[in-house]
Amino acid sequence: MPLALFALTLSAFAIGTTEFVIVGLIPTIAEQLQVNLPSAGLLVSLYALGVAVGAPVLTALSGRVPRKTLLLALMLLFTLGNLLAWQAPGYGTLVVARVLTGLAHGVFFSVGSTIATGLVSRDKAASAIAIMFAGLTVALVTGVPLGTWIGQQFGWRETFLAVSLLGLLALIGSALLIPAHLQHSAPPAWRDQLRVLTARPLLKVYAKTALGYGGTFTAFTFLSPILQQISGFTPNQVSLLLLAYGVSVAIGNLWGGRLADRLGPVAALRRLFAGLVVVLLLLTFTAHTPLLAALTVLIWGAFAFGNVPALQVRVVQQAQRYAPGAVDVASGLNIAAFNIGIALGSIVGGLTVEYLGLVNTPWIGALMVALAWLLTYSSEETSEACQQPV
Repeated sequence: MPLALFALTLSAFAIGTTEFVIVGLIPTIAEQLQVNLPSAGLLVSLYALGVAVGAPVLTALSGRVPRKTLLLALMLLFTLGNLLAWQAPGYGTLVVARVLTGLAHGVFFSVGSTIATGLVSRDKAASAIAIMFAGLTVALVTGVPLGTWIGQQFGWRETFLAVSLLGLLALIGSALLIPAHLQHSAPPAWRDQLRVLTARPLLKVYAKTALGYGGTFTAFTFLSPILQQISGFTPNQVSLLLLAYGVSVAIGNLWGGRLADRLGPVAALRRLFAGLVVVLLLLTFTAHTPLLAALTVLIWGAFAFGNVPALQVRVVQQAQRYAPGAVDVASGLNIAAFNIGIALGSIVGGLTVEYLGLVNTPWIGALMVALAWLLTYSSEETSEACQQPV
């Protein structure tokens, strides 16, 4: 694999860290900026909305810009956004910084996938994309707990400074290693792009993605305060639990992919969503006991992101059938749906914290995932699930 691919992986690591590290910093930010927990939780929602807008809209608008030029501009925007967060004088400026970095995130993964496949031969395309996306998994395993620890020891601003330095390294690596003249296909016609928004089967996949992912973030957004205020863990112990959670996510992601290969995406999603509902309901009761809470969080990690491979495979399957001229756009919209789910989940979680209390966020999230699970039993999904080998 070419060295240029690892510049993309470093970029993905930096972007994944800044997206998820905010979860571990919410109590610290809320205290230092003198805002309540739901307001601090909006920093997750607004970032995700930036991604949701950036992925489909800005990707379509920048279709004719040279790939390397666009990538460097994105990483520059990402780095500046994190520097702005580092120097943010108040909550409002921090919100602006989060939205800017979210916009860069949305376009990066659409463009980065195209660049990654252009760096290798066709038979290695899937491996190239997997290596780039490994940056996100590594961010959950190492970047998030390390960033949380930095925030707890030195202040949340220093976490954003560290992430901006990662962004700068990725920018330099991309400038030096990625070829200047990368071929890329012309953007699809607007008619083809509109099909991905009007085909009912695709809309069902986006709904499952948003609800299934959103249910997790209803509780995950406030995981750090749950573990501190309800389970009784210290901030340093929470950092270790986030590290363990990230390892569980990495294992669950691989397991979910293999399950989707073996059973087919629909049958796999039924099992994964059902397991996620059970774990979230369980956390509502185990959160009060430290040992049981820790065990539940570890199991939760395996289910929380295990549905991602099946959802991505499903959207590609449906796009090839109903919008073959815009498969990349459909895939980008599914990335947007993931982030709409994050925004929706964190907003619902914030409202739950405000009106019902922290401990109620897991079962409210379970209700959202249950809706996604029910969608896997529509007549069309049922007929296709029956055709898959079990």
